[in-house]
Amino acid sequence: MTLNPWRLRLLAQLDKLGTVRAVAQAVNQSASSVSQQLAVLETETHTRLFERTGRRIRLTPAGVLLAGRARAILDHLDAVEAELRSLGDEPVGVVRLGAFQSAIHSLAVPVVTRLARSHPHLDVELLELEPHESMSVLRSGDADIIITTTDFVEQPLDPDVDLVALATDSIVLVCPEHPAAGRGPADLAAFADKPWAFDIPQSYMANLATRLCRQAGFEPRVVCRFSNYLLTLQHVEAGLSIALLPALAVDPRYRVTTRELLAPVTRAITAAVRRGAPPRAAVNVVLDALRHYPFSPALYTVHHSS
Repeated sequence: MTLNPWRLRLLAQLDKLGTVRAVAQAVNQSASSVSQQLAVLETETHTRLFERTGRRIRLTPAGVLLAGRARAILDHLDAVEAELRSLGDEPVGVVRLGAFQSAIHSLAVPVVTRLARSHPHLDVELLELEPHESMSVLRSGDADIIITTTDFVEQPLDPDVDLVALATDSIVLVCPEHPAAGRGPADLAAFADKPWAFDIPQSYMANLATRLCRQAGFEPRVVCRFSNYLLTLQHVEAGLSIALLPALAVDPRYRVTTRELLAPVTRAITAAVRRGAPPRAAVNVVLDALRHYPFSPALYTVHHSS
């Protein structure tokens, strides 16, 4: 049996994305071309990998098994290729780094910029991945490293990942810059009647903000939802809402007031890699750079007070 890596990659994508059309869009090919390649893979394995219902196909148990093995095979091939290219002790190849929105500008981009100067043959691809989605992307092999938080209680950490602590970040109340905004630690119960700006449903910050408001004894009146923190800050700056945000997310260009919470809440910023993945010099270099970057949330936020 001879297995073609490209066709294995298509199978792994089908297992992840669910439809041939989605796979075709991901690899920039036609759906008919992807279908043909998958049919060839089925012939190569002498095994029924797919069940066809109308125009759709789904994986058989054998297909699911091979898709899982395919990810490990492809990881190993990538590691071998990187090892061959890095015999001169210079890390080379592509490392896919996923990071949540507020960590991209404050941590990921500065680290990638440094690495571009010190390791010109290393390519780091940045992916914006919020905590509620990043672990599954890491597990599927579509990211080599993720920057996430270990405090996302709605999605327990995968036992098959290794964690590296990077920093901590406070959750703050963000209000329009106005004398009435007050100063000092904020008691959320005092803001029960205010309009709130929230992240999208089921995201890390939306769930956390809902939980904190309920613990303070009220159901928040949500008047808008944004997946982009800059839009949230603009809405707050205009006096249309207040919000709970990570301190890292508060861009100093916006005229807002931030206040620590009366009952302080922090999140642990953590890097994660797949346990058991073949060691790659390039991945280790990026992970080491993240671990030793002189990171301080205070460097990236300006806390205004009235």
